[in-house]
Amino acid sequence: MTPVGDEAGRIGHNGSDSKSPLAAVKNLRKVYSVQRGFFGRKSRYLRAVDGISLSVFPGETFGLVGESGCGKSTLARLILRLEEPTGGQVLFRGQDLETLSSRELRGLRKHMQMVFQDPYSSLNPAKRVGWLIAEPLVIHGVGNGSEIHDRVGSLMEEVGLNPKDRNRFPHQFSGGQRQRIGIARALALNPDLIVADEPVSALDVSVQAQVLRLLENLQKKHNLTYLIIAHDLGVVHYISDRIGVMYLGTLMDIASKEQFLNPPFHPYTEALLKAAPRIERTGTESKYAPLQGDVPSPLSPPPGCRFHTRCPYADMVCRKEPPLLEDKGNGHFMACHFR
Repeated sequence: MTPVGDEAGRIGHNGSDSKSPLAAVKNLRKVYSVQRGFFGRKSRYLRAVDGISLSVFPGETFGLVGESGCGKSTLARLILRLEEPTGGQVLFRGQDLETLSSRELRGLRKHMQMVFQDPYSSLNPAKRVGWLIAEPLVIHGVGNGSEIHDRVGSLMEEVGLNPKDRNRFPHQFSGGQRQRIGIARALALNPDLIVADEPVSALDVSVQAQVLRLLENLQKKHNLTYLIIAHDLGVVHYISDRIGVMYLGTLMDIASKEQFLNPPFHPYTEALLKAAPRIERTGTESKYAPLQGDVPSPLSPPPGCRFHTRCPYADMVCRKEPPLLEDKGNGHFMACHFR
């Protein structure tokens, strides 16, 4: 486990620590038992999230990036209490969600909503779109029939859909339109925090830009706070105020959008930047140096720094001691012995 101080996310996107975080996690862990030995004894464990601490401040967009399987989506589900953590704390508006009763947690859920990666699988294909958007309002008892009807129409217009299409089914919409339905559904209860798990990865590139612009406009209009999760560093850099980089269940780097334009970076962040496709003026894709080696199994993560098996700068200390996530100046936090 990489030790991470509580200060890891204290700096807001505007460079000020005057705000209290809207959402925060402290030393959060999630361990799955994936195999049982003889006589029913648990024998192997997958540490999906292993000692994560970070804060998300009101009105900002925090982007979380990393390779598939690094624990990003698990972290999102833990923050929203869709899964129970193995250890650590999840705080929302300073409240520890572990201490809340089921009734209290349900009341808090209207302030925390999620946009899922696959807009089709996250929508009930047997229900009409109008009902899907209205469902959160009905569950939480917000408004009467006519008020809910009007609210659904207003939400559809706000995300760029025609309210006259409320009686259509999800399969009658394109992928981009279905994601807009998911966004409208998340907006229904006027949440403070929206967690978007790979919100554009299943969409065409041209549609991705449209959805990202929509998210930006909605944030300005409703003063929303976003936690955006993606494997594409370009998408995260475009929309985020601050960016966190995850690797094998741990945080390697946290910095502002501007700081990600200039070194120093964590070696893993550097590798991700080099691996991002770039189009030169000739119209051909430039060459890049991909990461060497494979991601170690999360069932048996390497000792010391999780990244040392693929890091070109790794030394003996990297193989033995996990680095702390430390402030390198101006709110840039990095877990590296030599940066």
